[in-house]
Amino acid sequence: MKISIFAISNLLLSVASSEAFLLSRHSNPSFAVVHHGRTKPQISISGDTSSSQNSRSVIPLRYRNEKGDMDTKNHDTFTHIGLEYAPISLFGKGKTGVTGDLARTLLGGKGANLAEMSNIGLSVPPGFTITTECCKHYNGNWNQKIPSDLWNKILDSIKTIEDDMGSRFGDHRNPLLVSVRSGAAASMPGMMDTVLNLGMNDEVAQGLATKSNNPRFAWDSYRRFLEMFGNVVLEIPRNLFDKEIDIIKLEAGVSEDSELTTEHLKTLVERFKHVYTKMNLSFPSDVTEQLELAVGAVFKGWMGDRAVKYREVENIRNLMGTAVNIQAMVFGNMGNTSGTGVCFTRNPNTGEKTLFGEFLLNAQGEDVVAGIRTPKPISELATVMPEVYEEFQRNTAILEEKYGDMQDIEFTIQEGKLFMLQTRSGKRCGEAAVKIAVDLVHEGLLDERQAVTKVFPEHLDQLLHPRFPNTEDASYKDAVIAKGLPASPGAAVGHLAFTDEKVVENEKNGIPSIFVRDETSPDDVEGMHGAEGILTARGGMTSHAAVVARGWGRPCVCGCHALTLDEEKGIMTVTLPDGTKKTFYEGDVISLNGSTGEVLEGEQIVSPPSITGNFKTFMDWVDESRECDVLANADTPEDAREARKNGANGIGLCRTEHMFFLPERIKQVRQLILGNEQQSEAALKELLHYQRSDFEGIFQEMDGLPVTIRLLDPPLHEFLPSLNDDEIISSLAHQLGKTAHELKEQVTNAQEVNPMLGLRGCRLGITRPSIIEMQTRAIIEAALNSIDKGIDARPDIMVPLVGKVEEFRDQAALIRSVAKQVFDETGKSCDFKVGTMIEIPRAALTAHEIAEEAEFFSFGSNDLTQMTFGYSRDDVGTFIPSYLKKGILMDDPFVTIDTEGVGQLIKMTVDKGRSVKPDLKIGVCGEHGGDPRSVHFFSNEAGLSYVSCSPFRVPIARLSAAQAAIDKSGKQ
Repeated sequence: MKISIFAISNLLLSVASSEAFLLSRHSNPSFAVVHHGRTKPQISISGDTSSSQNSRSVIPLRYRNEKGDMDTKNHDTFTHIGLEYAPISLFGKGKTGVTGDLARTLLGGKGANLAEMSNIGLSVPPGFTITTECCKHYNGNWNQKIPSDLWNKILDSIKTIEDDMGSRFGDHRNPLLVSVRSGAAASMPGMMDTVLNLGMNDEVAQGLATKSNNPRFAWDSYRRFLEMFGNVVLEIPRNLFDKEIDIIKLEAGVSEDSELTTEHLKTLVERFKHVYTKMNLSFPSDVTEQLELAVGAVFKGWMGDRAVKYREVENIRNLMGTAVNIQAMVFGNMGNTSGTGVCFTRNPNTGEKTLFGEFLLNAQGEDVVAGIRTPKPISELATVMPEVYEEFQRNTAILEEKYGDMQDIEFTIQEGKLFMLQTRSGKRCGEAAVKIAVDLVHEGLLDERQAVTKVFPEHLDQLLHPRFPNTEDASYKDAVIAKGLPASPGAAVGHLAFTDEKVVENEKNGIPSIFVRDETSPDDVEGMHGAEGILTARGGMTSHAAVVARGWGRPCVCGCHALTLDEEKGIMTVTLPDGTKKTFYEGDVISLNGSTGEVLEGEQIVSPPSITGNFKTFMDWVDESRECDVLANADTPEDAREARKNGANGIGLCRTEHMFFLPERIKQVRQLILGNEQQSEAALKELLHYQRSDFEGIFQEMDGLPVTIRLLDPPLHEFLPSLNDDEIISSLAHQLGKTAHELKEQVTNAQEVNPMLGLRGCRLGITRPSIIEMQTRAIIEAALNSIDKGIDARPDIMVPLVGKVEEFRDQAALIRSVAKQVFDETGKSCDFKVGTMIEIPRAALTAHEIAEEAEFFSFGSNDLTQMTFGYSRDDVGTFIPSYLKKGILMDDPFVTIDTEGVGQLIKMTVDKGRSVKPDLKIGVCGEHGGDPRSVHFFSNEAGLSYVSCSPFRVPIARLSAAQAAIDKSGKQ
């Protein structure tokens, strides 16, 4: 089936993002309503300019001017019904509507763009916009009723359309029809409501037939209105109207709506009215009643399930509501000299500078959206209507120059005359976004900093990971069997594997695996590393599986509660949305979408990452724009190499415990924990060798850049074997010279009630100093060995989980003592710093004391969030979805930093730390370091020196930091 270009806007919705973050994406950040003083930004309204250019009058949209005086000269005030701003903005010929910083906020994207198109002289059907502020009050203290004073103002505004069009609303001899459309500040294609041809009744239909000398057009417009009004305003199911259309086409022996005659359409009008009757409703023939009901329906639609869910998914918030745009109808269904279409000014898939769109003759917009007729490519318009096509080309060039961006345009042709109905920045895929941004600079439409704001972090995410290209296809949607948390982005296809051994076996045989577990542990490292993707039934966004998967760039879906696993038998049972169950066996093929959290049955088509030559050019501009360094969380030389390739300025977190997960190493760690003194010392010597070798490899990859190494942090129980794994227990017991029973008893005794608050971090270092001595020696010896090879090694040693300055003082003294011992032994020395992670609220409260001793701070934002909220990050999946749905939380705080709580602790720490040491280096190395909105906070509000994230998210963090800096400079 051919997919119409009219659906492209919706197909590309996956690259949309939250309204809050849109601030950093536009050179004119008109989305945010942020007031730092008593007065608010002014907006201009232009009056009628048709008589002369000098007659244009500019008045403030606000009711109070900068002196605080009431301004009633040019418009009525509506403060008595709670409005602070004028409720109506006119657009069309001679009316430029609202301009200024709040235009988009109050008029929505559609209304603001209609005003702008009017302002630059394009052919825009006249109309007016009712502001988003009215929507806010309509769904609030107006109790979903339009106040009489506002209603009178709406009727007065209808008269301005009548004057411009030379027709009258409800007049059967010379009728005016209007469209009623929604339009919020953030683009929400397909989520809101539209009513076309409003103003129709039996008398108007007959009058329109006579006036147009085209009865078929008139009755076709009437039946369309009855269907849209019934569905949108009165909530009559659309399928009831579709059924009547199908019946009459069958009776007429035709297959297309366009083949129905005037008499058929008249019959259809009567049958549509009967649909109203069957639903115990009556069609209002009074056109003003139609208008009032339609305006109310659009306002109500803002709180409808579709719109609310869309805003939740796209993280759109802090908007007042939707505007309502009431506009004179122009008709594309008046014969073969009329038509309708949509067009992108550039190809949204490739970025190529060529018109990309489609049109239909003798049609209205919903014909194309519904896919009833196959549209023609926009290039054919040059043959059918060459003059219209030339005008359209000129208009697209004007709009691109005006907005400095690729545009998504809707247009109608009425009897050979072109009308521009809407323009907005077009949705595009990642490859196209980068190319368009670079091309717009080369064409002189943008400067480099403006271009940086045109590419969203989600675009780079597409470029850097494999992805499923057909997520809007029915075949894809039908294949979705479950949904979990999108823990690590990308697309993966493979055969189900329930054990490490099966993944390794598959890998040897060239068979891709999806590693599925209830939850992962360090024992699963081989399976996780060898798999194409990872799926767990439990765990959150910062669980072991999620963190490791992100670090390795593996697509991962966590916390998929619809799964029930029998790992021993290799069976996965999925509870489908309808409550039925489906069983999968080891070896069955499934697909994972780590970007959305979707689990799919069978093999989906995967598109590889698409990096082009434009990418380097664009990222160079990004780096020139940002002020905040971007480092990487990297635990191996391979990770470090990937990080540097992706543009990292160093390593902000090297988690030494991750070096212990390989099978031959974890045996030594277990011997260190569970062995006798002699066995522990032997294990330390082996681990010293491994760690020193890894550090040398990392220093080599990061030559000349800082490497921040965190000493052992997790509780020791994470390294202990499972009591149910008899094979590992037996092997380890033999290694330690113990019986399996003795070993199990020892493992049981080593377990803690609350290990995340138990013996870990600096507490482990204080009680088991030999571990810290070994790690420090490995770091310093590796640095000295690297320097001998001509490598500029720059180690920073980080003490985890400090809550009291005395803890840090103890560990720092031990580290410096060991370093001095190595220097004395070798006769060499090197520079290094000793700092700490701030991840306990008490450390934030006493940061000034710790800053006296520490040479740098790094926020462990995962633990800091966990301890501030009192949420177990491994268990939040059980209640976070409900919290988000109920609005208790606006974001998962383990994904996007909680600026009101955790963020205040971060800012306090920065202030306290730099009050002692003004140049103190302070960064963040938690998972939030790769989240765009969190990066914006860290860079602009907290003033951090750097953020650190997984190697694969470094380009996204670089872009986010650059957009934050541009936003900051724009506000200044």
